[in-house]
Amino acid sequence: MRQPGSQHITASIGTVWQLLSSLTLGLLPMWQGSSPVARLIRHTARSQTRLLLLNGAAALLRSAAEALLFAVIFQTVRLISGSPLPAIAQQAQLSRGDTFLLLLVAVAMIQLIASGSRALNAILSGHFAARCQAEILPRIHHHILSLSYGCASGYKAGDLARQASIAPLAINTEIEQVSLLLSDGLLALVYLLVLVRISPWLLLLAGVLTIGTGFTQAWLRPRIGAASREVEQQQSRIGAAITGDLQVLRLLHSGAGTAAANRSFQRDLHGLELRLRRLSNLRSLMEPIAELLPTLIAVVLALLSWQISSGRSELLIPALATFVLALQRLNLRLMRIAQSANQLAENLPRIERLNDLLAPEGKTFRRRGGHPFPGLSQEIRFEGVSLRYPERSQPTLIDVSFQLPRNGTVALVGASGAGKSSLVDLLVGLIDPSSGRILVDGQDLQSLDLDSWQRRLGVVSQDVLVVHDTIAANIAFGLGDRVSREAIQQAAAAACADAFIAALPDGYDTVIGEQGHRLSGGQRQRLSLARAMLRQPEILILDEATSALDSQTEARVHQAIEAFRSGRTVLAVAHRLSSIRAADQILVLEAGRIVERGSHDQLLTQAGAYAGLWRRQQGRPEISPARPPGTSP
Repeated sequence: MRQPGSQHITASIGTVWQLLSSLTLGLLPMWQGSSPVARLIRHTARSQTRLLLLNGAAALLRSAAEALLFAVIFQTVRLISGSPLPAIAQQAQLSRGDTFLLLLVAVAMIQLIASGSRALNAILSGHFAARCQAEILPRIHHHILSLSYGCASGYKAGDLARQASIAPLAINTEIEQVSLLLSDGLLALVYLLVLVRISPWLLLLAGVLTIGTGFTQAWLRPRIGAASREVEQQQSRIGAAITGDLQVLRLLHSGAGTAAANRSFQRDLHGLELRLRRLSNLRSLMEPIAELLPTLIAVVLALLSWQISSGRSELLIPALATFVLALQRLNLRLMRIAQSANQLAENLPRIERLNDLLAPEGKTFRRRGGHPFPGLSQEIRFEGVSLRYPERSQPTLIDVSFQLPRNGTVALVGASGAGKSSLVDLLVGLIDPSSGRILVDGQDLQSLDLDSWQRRLGVVSQDVLVVHDTIAANIAFGLGDRVSREAIQQAAAAACADAFIAALPDGYDTVIGEQGHRLSGGQRQRLSLARAMLRQPEILILDEATSALDSQTEARVHQAIEAFRSGRTVLAVAHRLSSIRAADQILVLEAGRIVERGSHDQLLTQAGAYAGLWRRQQGRPEISPARPPGTSP
C-alpha cells in the first residue's frame, strides 16, 4: 500500500502539535498564576501527591500500551500480507498460524491493559477533583462567613449563593478538562503516527467500525442517571445550606455562630464527595469500553476470516480493521480536545467570578483574635462615635457620646433613619465606627475578641431571623447540642412562647418553613426573645423587641422582659415609649445626633421632642412652648 508523503505527515503532526501548544500555553496562567483558585488547587495537589503519582503512572501505562498495541497490530498486518515471520517466532519455531494466534491474543491483552489504565486514570482524576471540592468548598463557605457583616451585606444574597453553588462545577470542570486535554493530545499524536503508516486510500472506508458503544451506553446510561440525581440532590441540600446561612448572616455574626455553621456544612459535604466518586466511576467506564469493543470486534473478524480463508491473506481485511481502529481513536481524541477547549472557555467566567469572590482585595473581614472578654465590671462608654457608610453622602451618626453602666438601662428613641439601628450594630460589633471609640471597661471594643464579646450578648430585633428548621432548633440556634430540651422549653416559657408552641402540630419539633412563614410576626419575635433568654446573656439588646405583638401579648412579654433583665445591662430601642419609662437614661436621636437625654420624667419637663412624642402616643394635644412675656401669639 502507498505511503503518504513526508510533507503530509509533517503537516499533520505540526497541526496537532500547534493546537496542543496553544492550549497548553493558554492554561499556564491558570495553573501557575497567583489567583485564589490556582493557589487552592496547587495546595490540594501537594496534599494529594500519592493520588497524582498514581494518576501519572496510569497515564504513562496507557500511552505505552497504546503504542505497543498498534506495533503488534502492525506486525499482524505484515504477517497477513505475506511477510516473513518475525525473528522471535522463527527462533521459537512457530508456524504462521500459531504466530498469528499469539499476535491476536497479544492485541486483546494489550488493549485490556490500555483500557484498564484509561479507566484507572479517569477514576483517579475524578477522585482528585472530588478531593479538591471537599477541600476548596469549605474554604469558600468559610471565606463568605469570614467577610465582615458590612462587606457581605454589600453583595446580593442571590449572587453569593450562585457563586458558591457553581464553585463545584467550575473547579471540577477545570481539573477534569485539563487532564483530558493533555492525555488526549498525547494519544492523538500516537494515533496520527500510526495512521500515516497505512495507505491513504483506506480513508474512504473510514467510519465502518461505528458499532459497539450502543449496548454499553444502554447499560450505563440509567446507572449514570441515577448517580447524577443523587449528586444533584446532595448539591441542592448544600445549596440550601449555603442560602440558609446567607439569609441568617446577621444572626451568625451577632451570635458567634459561624463556627457551628462551618461544622454542619462539612458534614453535608462529606456525603457529596462520596456520591461524586460513584458518579465518576460510572462515567469513567464509558470510553474505555467504547475503545475495547472495536478491538475485540477486529480480533473476532480476523479469527473468522482466517478460519474461512484457511490463512489466505488475500481474503482477509486486517489492514482495513487496523486503519479504522486507529482513525476512530484519532477522531475521538481530536473531538475530545475540541470539547475540552470549549468547556474550558465556557468555564473561564465561572473561575473568574470565583477568583473575584475569594480575592481579599477590596474586602473587609470579620475581626479575629484580640483579648478575651471576661465580663462587664463597670460600664460601656461611647466617646465621640461617628459613622459614615461609603455609599451615603451624609453621616449616619455624628459625635455620639454616652455611658451604659453595668446593670443599667439606656433607651434609644428617634424617628426612622435617626441612627438607632446603626448604633446597635456598632455595639454588637457588626460594623466599626468611622471615628471615635467604644470602650468596654476602658478597653476599646475593637481590641476584644469578637466571638467572646458576642457570646455575652443577647440580641432581640424587630427583624427576626429564623432558619428553615424546627422550633427547638431555632431557639437553640448557635448553641448546637450544648443545651437540653428542658432548657429550651424553660426559655420559651419565659418568653411567653410556650402556649403557641404547644398548639403547633409537632410542638417543639414543628418545622417553621422558609423565613418562618408558618408563624406570625409576633410568634417569630417571641422565638427570638426565647433564643436570647436561652443564652443567658450579660448584656441584653432589645431593638423594638415587641413591635409585632398585640397589646395584650405585649403587656405579658414586657413583664417577662422586666423580670429577665434584672441584673443585666440593657440597651433598648423603642418606638412605644411606655416600654422604656423605667430606663435609667433615654437618648433622643435626630439625624444621627443626640438632641436630648435624661430620664422619662426629666424629658417630659423639658417639653422637647420626647415630650411631644409622648403626648402624641398618649393621644393628648400638643402644648406650644412657653413664650416670653410681652410677645404676641
